[in-house]
Amino acid sequence: MLRIHFTGADLAGVRMAARPDVLWETVLSFHRLRDRRGALVYGEWRSQTRARLNGETRLLGGLVPARGYFPDFLTPPQGLHGLDTALEALRATPSDRIHGELALLAAERPAAAPLPSWTAALANGRPEGFSRLLGALRGYHRAAVEPYWTYIQARVEADRAVRGRALLDGGAEELLASLPPMLRWRSPVLEADYPVDRDVHLDGRGLLLQPSYFCRGSAVMYRDPELPPVLVYPVTHTEAPAAPVEPDGSLGRLVGHTRSAVLKAIGHGGTTSELARRAGVSLASASQHAGVLRDAGLVVTLRQGSSVLHTLTPLGAALLHGGAQSLMREQRRPRARDRAPVAPGTVR
Repeated sequence: MLRIHFTGADLAGVRMAARPDVLWETVLSFHRLRDRRGALVYGEWRSQTRARLNGETRLLGGLVPARGYFPDFLTPPQGLHGLDTALEALRATPSDRIHGELALLAAERPAAAPLPSWTAALANGRPEGFSRLLGALRGYHRAAVEPYWTYIQARVEADRAVRGRALLDGGAEELLASLPPMLRWRSPVLEADYPVDRDVHLDGRGLLLQPSYFCRGSAVMYRDPELPPVLVYPVTHTEAPAAPVEPDGSLGRLVGHTRSAVLKAIGHGGTTSELARRAGVSLASASQHAGVLRDAGLVVTLRQGSSVLHTLTPLGAALLHGGAQSLMREQRRPRARDRAPVAPGTVR
């Protein structure tokens, strides 16, 4: 079990990540690629991704085992700002830190399975080691994560909307209490299902909450207690269409004043009752229009307790804020880039 100990200052310093972290999603998706669990959510994604890979798994497998510790330097905080920025930060990691984390990784591997020989160049800070690692991460990300990024963003934004409402309703403690079931708030400690027994004392540093599409089963934290505290946890997977659909009828059904009003009413998120009130329509009408918007890939719907919360997808936001031209540009993107790694079902 993981126990995260809060002070009053830590509660004041709890915050939500503004967007998905590109390297956390990349590394955690590599875990999902190699296990068979969660087939309803990840099964189609696995099949599509394996067909696009070109040797990256062999290189990354040396640093990211199927379970257990992987080096903290693989997921620098700059992952929130895009792949190029994140990889630049990874390349700038001090060699003594890389050497120490690789030594820790080697100590946890079986004697019969030492680290690959190429990691010696990485541990010694030589350019060829970084070139191999960054090339493998970029190639794997291009195959496994980039084609699904729009959908990943939508799921993370839906989770942020739920946590943000909890924060507004009851403060930081309500936010922590709203986290998925594998996380339990027992003031002043947040407990989490975890593969090892561990205590983390925040000591006034606060905590960044990072929702993740490819995190599954248990939360993840940095191993090094000196690094800024980040808790990566799974978003809730719900029944949803596999992707925003082509404009074969669903998007065409959006024409009309009432449905446009419901789309505007969603804004930064709202329950069905709130949509009805904001748009000036009945509860049944709001529910019906939200369903059409969801089918068109413009809205994500997430159940939280007895409420149903609707949030805009990136495509929905583009239509709302950029008008028809933004929508048309989004629709003209290659089909493969808009397909999302999800199938009906909920897997915990």
